[in-house]
Order: sequence, then C-alpha cells, then structure tokens
Amino acid sequence: MFYNLHTHKSTFQENVLEIVNQYPDAFDPEAAYFSIGIHPWHINVEKTGEYLAVLEEKLPLGNCLALGECGLDKRIETSLAVQIEVFEKQLALAKKYKKPVILHCVSAYQEVIEIKKRLKMEVPMIIHGFSKNAQVAKSLLDNGFYLSFGKYLLRNPELASVFEEVPNSRFLLETDTIEETIFDVYEKAASIKKINIEENVQANFRTIFNIH
Repeated sequence: MFYNLHTHKSTFQENVLEIVNQYPDAFDPEAAYFSIGIHPWHINVEKTGEYLAVLEEKLPLGNCLALGECGLDKRIETSLAVQIEVFEKQLALAKKYKKPVILHCVSAYQEVIEIKKRLKMEVPMIIHGFSKNAQVAKSLLDNGFYLSFGKYLLRNPELASVFEEVPNSRFLLETDTIEETIFDVYEKAASIKKINIEENVQANFRTIFNIH
C-alpha cells in the first residue's frame, strides 16, 4: 500500500491511501479519506466562526484523518496576528478531537515551533511540502515535528542531502498539486534513502494516524 499524506484531488487508485485536502467552503464528499482546515490563504475574518463550525462537524468523522492544511504564511497580505488567531483556534479543535495536524508553513517556522510549545500540542504535527535546509529540518525535528516531502524532492537536487538525514521514523511522502504520481515520489525517496520506502512510510503513517 502506498500512502499519500497530502493531495488536492482523489486518484481512486486501489493500492493508494491518500488524504485529500478539503476546505470548509468547498467540501468534496467523494474523497475516501480527507483532512480539513482553514488555509492561511483563505482566511475570511467574517466567516471564521462559520468555517470553524464546519471543522467541528467534520473532524469527528472516521474518514477525517487530520486537521489541515492550516498554518502560517509570512508572504501573504493577511496579518500574522490574524493568521495566528485562526491557527490557534484550529489547533484547539485538533486537541479536542485528537487529530494530527497537516501544516502549511512559509517563513514562519519559529512561530509555529513557539505555538506548538505554548499550546502543549501532543497530537502529531506534520510540515507538508518540506523544502528547507538541514538547519531548519533539525530545528523542527528537535521540536517533535514530522516532515513530509514531495514536489521539492523531485525538483530540487539539493534537498536530497537534507532528506537523507531525516530519521526514518519521522518522514512522510505526498504529491500535493504536482502532475507526477505518488509512485514517482516513492521512487525518488527510495533512491536517496536506500531503504524499503513502502514499509517505512506505512509504519510512520500508521503510527501517526493510528490506522491498523
């Protein structure tokens, strides 16, 4: 079985378990498994209460595997203060329903680490689409985060050395919005790690999402 942490559209392949990203205002009931969250790009202050109510409704469902993607992004116009407020309200729901969190983080790693510590988050938190250097990776790993690799592992040769150093128990794989398949990502990961990637990701996925 192949596991895809984060994609935006279902492929309906028999041997792939994929977590399809959903939004409170655009929910696709066709997805076998999904995550749902308020993405920082899509924050609408007037509708935050309404969106949080949708999360409350969907998070308890058995096929909702995670909260997200949500997080912080310093490269958008929405103020960081507003983003943090919406993010923390979502994390409270992740705690309440004991769901892992899939994170979108752009230039705000220190803030995300600080929030995780301050809110004493014990559910698994996964940085999706990781693309940074070894120093950032170490800081996140030291603070208990998981890292998910996909697009940048295929596009950026320099990321291979970072991925190689990530402990085998602390990474996942994804496609996000790329044209390539999860099989392409697994093949690339296997060529770098020189381990049985399928078994390894399966073990990590089952640990994080409590799937047996």
